[in-house]
Amino acid sequence: MEHDGGAAAEKRATIRHSVSHVLAEAVTRLFPGTKPAIGPAIENGFYYDFLLPRQIGNEDLAAIEAEMKAAIEAREDFVRVELSREEAKARFADQPFKLELIDELPSDAAITVYEQRGKEGNVRFADLCRGPHVANTREINSAAFKLQSIAGAYWRGDEKRPMLTRIYGTAWETPKDLKAHLAFLDEVEKRDHRRVGKELDLFSTHEEAGAGLIYWHPNGGRMRVAIEEFWRKEQYRNGYEILYTPHIGKSWLWETSGHLGFYSENMYSPMQIDKDDYILKPMNCPFHIMIYKNKGWSYRDLPLRWAELGTVYRYERSGVLHGLLRVRGFTQDDAHIFCTPDQMEGEIREVLRFSLWIWKVFGFKDIKAYLATKPAHSVGEQARWDAALESLKKAVGAEGLSCELDEGGGAFYGPKIDLKVKDALGREWQMTTIQFDFNEPERFGMTFVDKDGRQKRPYMIHRALLGSLERFFGVLIEHFGGAFPVWIAPEQIAVIPVAESFNEYAQKAAAELKQRDFRVSAELDDSRLNAKIRACQTRKIPYMLVVGEKEAASGAVSIRLRDGRQMPPMQIAAFADYVQQKIDEKSLEL
Repeated sequence: MEHDGGAAAEKRATIRHSVSHVLAEAVTRLFPGTKPAIGPAIENGFYYDFLLPRQIGNEDLAAIEAEMKAAIEAREDFVRVELSREEAKARFADQPFKLELIDELPSDAAITVYEQRGKEGNVRFADLCRGPHVANTREINSAAFKLQSIAGAYWRGDEKRPMLTRIYGTAWETPKDLKAHLAFLDEVEKRDHRRVGKELDLFSTHEEAGAGLIYWHPNGGRMRVAIEEFWRKEQYRNGYEILYTPHIGKSWLWETSGHLGFYSENMYSPMQIDKDDYILKPMNCPFHIMIYKNKGWSYRDLPLRWAELGTVYRYERSGVLHGLLRVRGFTQDDAHIFCTPDQMEGEIREVLRFSLWIWKVFGFKDIKAYLATKPAHSVGEQARWDAALESLKKAVGAEGLSCELDEGGGAFYGPKIDLKVKDALGREWQMTTIQFDFNEPERFGMTFVDKDGRQKRPYMIHRALLGSLERFFGVLIEHFGGAFPVWIAPEQIAVIPVAESFNEYAQKAAAELKQRDFRVSAELDDSRLNAKIRACQTRKIPYMLVVGEKEAASGAVSIRLRDGRQMPPMQIAAFADYVQQKIDEKSLEL
């Protein structure tokens, strides 16, 4: 992961962009007839899209890399050339993607081409590009880049346009930087939630039964129950009430809320029930509003804090679906706060404090706020946007959070705070959202009776704390690499007899621990002791209790931790008390 900025980041981006052009040169030389598309620098690397005369695979990457290194060693110059529109079209007459890009440029725009010239001045490759690039390929370290993978990508991201071949790579200043990055990628792969989820038997997806839908296995179910129980308890402690609402509703709900006008491409088509159109809910807020409108409210009743673990359904293109992180059906840990205007600032500050505390309990301490402002397409008076934004700013400032402005990133109905957390590998994940909304109270005619006896509009705050259980679970898996704190671990304790003759004592110890509501297994198969220990370490079980003659005689257990450390032997009851304290404290340590 990269964390530097400024001149160093610009230099690295320039190198990567230049390497992408070297890649394009190599591919067009190796595969005559190739039509290049685009090749930008991206975080940690670069890619280039091509329409190729034949299909290629990962087995072709070594040959492409060799051709690239030859171009680098040839010390080619990058030369910027400015052309008229007619000259540019003539130069790229046989390249449809470049011609399309030229046609989209403003009429007064300078059209630039970067040529890669050999020592004799011959042009080995030329690309439509605004730059910048290195002056010469000698500035690229041929031992500090690597091609990584091949994928398909639609031209301009449009499923109706040609499918191109995208080649990804990474490039750095030195071989040492490259080696460190590849080691980081190895760790990312080891922690990939899809891989760990399979190893620990947590969840699965089944495209043949419906893409983007998650099947929670018993182990994942145990974890989800632990997370949900904690979530519910903390909602009550922080003044929330918990709601349950339907999965479908009449389409007028989302017509009224405005979502059909702003969000319809992510909503599923209506189904007809009794001649009315019903929609699978993409969000919970209209249902919470219906509960609000079920009775009259006074200023004395506000604020109302209502939370729900509500399963919602949103259409995502198949190409962006990704394990638990991008799905079509998910359970949103949603909440809506209805308050008076003078309560708004305090409520936003309180929900931000609550969110930060929850994230720290789960082991995420590096948290940054992004303040999203009014987008181009929005509703509501500017004065309300300004007042809401000021309240969000004050809340962020009061918590001493690092904050960055996200210009135009707000929802159509109000500004918002997004909290991004960094995991154990330093990767940033957008999770909590706190959104202000003065649209839906107006559209649904929501009111409360104020101190002066007059009907007034409540203010509404949307809060998704963990985001969704599915995505949160994926991030949690990768953060801990499957080695979860004991309070959420799917298997907390394994009792391992040293020989078959001690199976009875192992069963007795396991039964006693189960009576204390621990998630326990007795490892009674006929494997050798070391094999059983390795198997439990692979399952990342926090505590392994080894029992033999000495333990059976004294009613004790020998304690081995999943990382190989050992604790002093304990009586079963004392060990149970020890683990219970770790669970009660939500300890991150064993």
